[in-house]
Amino acid sequence: MVSYLVYFAIILLLPLYAQMKVKRTYKKYSKVRSTSGMTGAQVARTILDANGLSDVQVVESRGFLSDHYNPMTKIVALSSHNFHEASVAGSAIAAHEVGHAIQHKESYSFLNLRHKLVPVANISSNASWIFIMIGMLASFSNLLLIGIVLLAAGVVFQIVTLPVEFNASSRAMNQMVSLGIIRNEEEPHAKKVLSAAALTYVAAAAVAVLELLRLVLIYTGMTRND
Repeated sequence: MVSYLVYFAIILLLPLYAQMKVKRTYKKYSKVRSTSGMTGAQVARTILDANGLSDVQVVESRGFLSDHYNPMTKIVALSSHNFHEASVAGSAIAAHEVGHAIQHKESYSFLNLRHKLVPVANISSNASWIFIMIGMLASFSNLLLIGIVLLAAGVVFQIVTLPVEFNASSRAMNQMVSLGIIRNEEEPHAKKVLSAAALTYVAAAAVAVLELLRLVLIYTGMTRND
C-alpha cells in the first residue's frame, strides 16, 4: 500500500514540479532584458543564417511557450513574447529551437530516430491502453502483455527525446556564445532557462518508465497465478 502511495505521489508530483519550475524560471528571466537587445526572432534568424539555414523561416505562434521547430515545413515558431521581446529567456528558447533546425540539417541520429518513432509511438500509445485495461479487468495476461509491448514503444520515444533536447540546448548555448548574442554574465541565466525546460522531458520520461515497470510487475504477478 505504501509503495503504491509513493508511486502515485511521484507520477503526479514530478510532472507538476517540472511545469512549475519551467514557468517560474521563464517568468523570471523573460523580464531580464538581454544585453544584445535582440528579440527572439532576431536571435533565431541570426543563428540560422550563420549556419547556412536561410531556407528556414521564423514565424510567430500563438499560445504560452508554444515554441517549436517543424522539420516538415522548416519553420521555427516562437510564442509571441519570445518572438517580439528581447529577453534572456526568449533568446535561450529561440536558440534552442534553432538547435533542432541545425540537428535536422546535420541529420543528427537521435533526431532522425525520434522522427521515425513518431507514428509508431502515436498509434501504439493510444492502442496500448485498450489491451491493458481489458487484460487487467478480465485477467487476460496475454492481452496485458500486448498492451505492455505497445506502451514500451511510447516509452522508447520519450527516452530518445532526452538526448535530442539536451543536444539542442547544448548547441543553443554554443551558438549564443560564439555569435556574441549573450555575454558571460548572462550564460548562467540562459542555462537555467534551458535546464528548467529540459526537466519537463526528464519528468515525462521518468513517469513513462515507472508506469511501464508497474505494468510489468502486474503482468508477472498475473502469470504466477495462472
